Amino acid sequence: MHTPPPPKPTRREKIAQGLPKAPGNRKARRAEALRLERQDQVKAELRNYPSSPRKMRLVADLVRGRNVGDALAVLQITNKYAAEPLEKLIRSALDVFNQKFEEESSRSDELIVSEIFVDGGRQLKRLRPAPQGRAYRVRKRSHHVTVYLAYPPTFDSTPDA
Repeated sequence: MHTPPPPKPTRREKIAQGLPKAPGNRKARRAEALRLERQDQVKAELRNYPSSPRKMRLVADLVRGRNVGDALAVLQITNKYAAEPLEKLIRSALDVFNQKFEEESSRSDELIVSEIFVDGGRQLKRLRPAPQGRAYRVRKRSHHVTVYLAYPPTFDSTPDA
């Protein structure tokens, strides 16, 4: 005769027995994959800089994907208010790279700006006098900039067969 399989232990029973927990959920696995993917990159952040994110995105688009030396040269000749803090941020990321990978600091001229993105920061809300005793709201915007530096990807010339 066929005997039914034993019932699966409940979660509490597994914990009581000290059995290993099943692998983490989807978010934890994705976070771990991202961490492994970015372990050879360096990150620098600029937080709550007081200018509009739209203005900073114009300058960030100029340096995205460029060599670090080229990006710094472009930022030095760019006549925008946002160019100076972005140049400082890229220099800071370069210093972080030189500290993190001391043995590879001679290759730092090969680095590229692999990712750069600008997010909106906090908004300070102010009032401006308007006609007939009313007031208009003025939103003084700020933004956050995040820069990742990495070596350019290498492509194998041999196709996978």
